[in-house]
Amino acid sequence: MPIGLIALALGGFGIGLTEFVIMGLLPQVAADFHVTEATAGWLISGYALAVVVGALFLTAAVTRFERKPVLAVLMLLFIAGNLVSATAPDYGLMMAGRIIAALSHGAFFGIGAVVAAGMVAPTKKAGAIAIMFTGLTAANVLGVPFGTMLGQAAGWRSTFWAITGIGVLALVGILALVPKTGPGEAAAGGLRGELRAFRSGQVWLSIAVTVLGYGGMFGAFTYIAFTLTEVTGFSAATVPWLLILFGVGLFIGNTLGGKAADRNVDRTLLVVLAALVVVLVAFALTSANQPMTIASMVLLGGFGFATVPGLQMRVMKYADGAPTLASGANIGAFNVGNALGAWMGGVTITAGLGYTSPIWAGAGITLLGLAVMALAAGAARKTAAARMTAARAEAPASADAAVPAEARVQEAGTPVAATRA
Repeated sequence: MPIGLIALALGGFGIGLTEFVIMGLLPQVAADFHVTEATAGWLISGYALAVVVGALFLTAAVTRFERKPVLAVLMLLFIAGNLVSATAPDYGLMMAGRIIAALSHGAFFGIGAVVAAGMVAPTKKAGAIAIMFTGLTAANVLGVPFGTMLGQAAGWRSTFWAITGIGVLALVGILALVPKTGPGEAAAGGLRGELRAFRSGQVWLSIAVTVLGYGGMFGAFTYIAFTLTEVTGFSAATVPWLLILFGVGLFIGNTLGGKAADRNVDRTLLVVLAALVVVLVAFALTSANQPMTIASMVLLGGFGFATVPGLQMRVMKYADGAPTLASGANIGAFNVGNALGAWMGGVTITAGLGYTSPIWAGAGITLLGLAVMALAAGAARKTAAARMTAARAEAPASADAAVPAEARVQEAGTPVAATRA
């Protein structure tokens, strides 16, 4: 494994912690700033929308620069945002800190995914991306639960101070371990070349699947602390340990999903999305049962994150030759899904449908994502079949052109001498 992947995973760990730890601390943050649960949820949705802006516009702005220094600058932006969050005196500045940190998120993962894929052989690209995203899974397995416990014990601000320190360590790791891009590599094709990738219908279908497939899982997870305490009956002190189970599922799903996607991306995504719909429905139906909820937490994390390497690899595959901006756009799509899921969950809760309603909303969103994935996979198969048919039709003519005229006449049974007469 290239050592640079460790540095990218470290950066992913810090960013993943910023994105997800707020969920376990949402009740404390809402109480501290005297806002409702739905308003506090905008700290998640606002972050996600800012990721989209960063993924598109920051990535577009830096396509001509070498990728290593760009990653370092993005990590500095991440550190600054978390400093603002840690010291925010009111809800408005807290939101500002979340937005500043979020601007680095999409561009970091979008560019980092391209760098990770470039470090390994073509048959191992999805696996390399999965290793980079292991930082996100580690953030959930270790960072989020312990960050939640730290926040409960010493105040939620202490968690953001800790994240700031992790950002500094990640910056050092990137500067020390990520290889420098070759001369001109970062600028190959330029912004115009990167934009050409969006002419592909498969790129847009892949982005749509990302929004819906990941958004469904995130919609169920956004208000999970309320579901676990108000519906299942767990104590608030138990929530961090349950988040560890969710994180274990993420780690397993990310690893296995990356390996499966290297074999067949479309088939992997179809199977995993279908399984995720089933898990969400089962979770909603059994959320009052503690043992079933524990099982659902692991499976939700597993199938939810098993989609990530394949979704990222698929959009890069169909943007072949100009993957940087498309990769960043897909990272933005993950966070559009985050915002969509969090918003839908907040709407259902505000409507008085209870704390299981975000899970049902997530199941519906994921089902729609599965339908779009089936459409995309079918279109890809038809295109591949048409190309194969065309190639076979051209093959005999190409073969004939390569055979000397005398040999073709001999094959037809006409003496060569007769053709010369």
